[in-house]
Amino acid sequence: MVKHVDRTFAGRPLKLESGRLAKQAAGACLLQFGETVVLATVTVSDNISTLPFFPLTVEYREKSYAAGKIPGGFLKREGRPSDDEILAARVIDRSIRPLFPEGFKNEVQVFVYVLSADQENDADVLGLTAASAALDMSKVPWNGPIAAVRVGRVEGAWILNPTFQQLEFSDVDMVVSGSRDSIVMVEGGALELTEPASCWTPRPSWSPTRASRRWSGPRWSRRPSWWRG
Repeated sequence: MVKHVDRTFAGRPLKLESGRLAKQAAGACLLQFGETVVLATVTVSDNISTLPFFPLTVEYREKSYAAGKIPGGFLKREGRPSDDEILAARVIDRSIRPLFPEGFKNEVQVFVYVLSADQENDADVLGLTAASAALDMSKVPWNGPIAAVRVGRVEGAWILNPTFQQLEFSDVDMVVSGSRDSIVMVEGGALELTEPASCWTPRPSWSPTRASRRWSGPRWSRRPSWWRG
């Protein structure tokens, strides 16, 4: 049975759908924001792993076909994940890993694929929200759901999920993921900001005490692998 939820976020349509694709996965969510579409799937092993850590695998891929392109040159195939794809997968991993119960050792795989790209909306934060929805629909024990948003600032005005064009003029590039009650992960970078501006919080009711923060510097060149060429 196909189910979907439609909302308007940051002035653009946001749609979550399940039951149409990846029916054999433990959980799957198709998320569309604007004209950008991502598919997140979750699979889990029924056997408990003997590894001394929680075997969670997260993969995020931006295929050329998402922008209607075919790889050219000598190699006609997609290559290994780009640096931006690896960073996006790490953002998803750091956001969802702390929410699994302690002692859970079943192998879990989360795959996020960009099916369509409108060259305006970045798909990495959308992939995190879709992965959260897929985990929530699966049988995996997980203390979610969460959602993610990118925050930018253009001429002193804060913008949620800025487009690629707006990021060109933004002095802040910050990704915030969290639940209704608390922030889970913050990653970002900025140019020169005043202390009052740097202390701004996306939502005052969120408590930063449970947040794990990592500042990797600004990602002004953040573009999908198919953006140029």
